Amino acid sequence: MQNNLPIIALDFDSIETVEQFLDQFDEPLFVKVGMELFYQTGPSLIASIKERGHRIFLDLKLHDIPNTVSKAMEGLSKLDVDLVNVHAAGGSEMMKRALEGIRKYNQHTKIVAVTQLTSTTEAMLNNEQNIQSTIDEAVLNYANLAKSAGLDGVVCSPLEAELLTRELGDDFLKVTPGIRPENATSDDQHRITTPEKASALGSTHIVVGRPITKSQTPVTSYQNIKESWFKSHD
Repeated sequence: MQNNLPIIALDFDSIETVEQFLDQFDEPLFVKVGMELFYQTGPSLIASIKERGHRIFLDLKLHDIPNTVSKAMEGLSKLDVDLVNVHAAGGSEMMKRALEGIRKYNQHTKIVAVTQLTSTTEAMLNNEQNIQSTIDEAVLNYANLAKSAGLDGVVCSPLEAELLTRELGDDFLKVTPGIRPENATSDDQHRITTPEKASALGSTHIVVGRPITKSQTPVTSYQNIKESWFKSHD
């Protein structure tokens, strides 16, 4: 899975804006549809993006009681996207039921669990979530629960990818947001790194949003990030 395309986070608020953005590209992409976009456009956008030949990471971070998450995943399984996620904080039973739900109508959609958001610092982890451990320990704990529940991997920062590869193996997916080219602003994310460093640390997928979507030249910015990501595998 190491040579997967960089995932472009489509952090827009309308179908029209998404279409204008995608019209600039003449190649298949891997894109992320998150809460901001999905809640305003619904499943019709997913169908439209799939018709263009792009792969989709549906990033809704489900987190509720096991039965609710299972039923929600049953519905999402009909959309036939490539990747979905839940919050690992929902617990082992919720993750197992999520897997059952997504398998209701298809067998290929990968499912991963969010460990700790890339905006979370260790101080926030200790003082606000009252988790008295290091970030690494907290992420590894959630990753172990996700693997035991049968999930394909986790969402983590690239800074934890090396630890997770060592503990859980190369095939366990490490989907890593918080990717910024050298000298780019960090925005509201804290645990970040470059595409090259993410690859060296063991990320299997990288997610890049604003450095591409807010760029004056999105296609060029994407190509540069893709080149950096792929070059580091050589």
